[in-house]
Amino acid sequence: MTLAFEAAELPADAIEVGRIADAWGIKGWFKVLPYSASPEALFSSKRWFLQPSEKGVKAFSGTVLLKIKEAKDHSDSVVANAQNIDDRNGAELLKGARIFISRASFPTPETDEYYWVDLIGLDVVNREGAALGQVRELLHTGPQTVLVLAYQEDGKSKERMIPFVGVYIDAVDLVAKRITADWQADFDT
Repeated sequence: MTLAFEAAELPADAIEVGRIADAWGIKGWFKVLPYSASPEALFSSKRWFLQPSEKGVKAFSGTVLLKIKEAKDHSDSVVANAQNIDDRNGAELLKGARIFISRASFPTPETDEYYWVDLIGLDVVNREGAALGQVRELLHTGPQTVLVLAYQEDGKSKERMIPFVGVYIDAVDLVAKRITADWQADFDT
């Protein structure tokens, strides 16, 4: 079985948000493994851009557009169905595909809420203006999220962790690409 995929250009602001795990049911639905614990972008966007993974998807090459009819929570993942995917065989052809969504399609976050992708790369300074590092990644530890910062000391690459909670984070300025924290460089992490 082959499907006619619409070739597409990956948007300049595309963010990889998950991958297709497998077919789900017999009516063309497929299971998605989101990269975020809060996959609102998958629910809000009706245009997903797919690229094949290094191993897996053989049904298409390059970037294709998948027009989503519905996406919803199901257990520990997300399930979705798309136009022109009408049965299990069609859904199985998507297995392993990487999912990208235009950042412009993400829902607007509430005040003091941020998408992790927007925090990565920001410089972190303390209240005195001393550089603490640059956000390399974020970790979800259950009760809180932790910023993982990369910095240099004595010519060596190091990392520092700061809880991303109000008691330590004074301000996030996405425009200035800077986070101000109540943290000292010599705190044990």
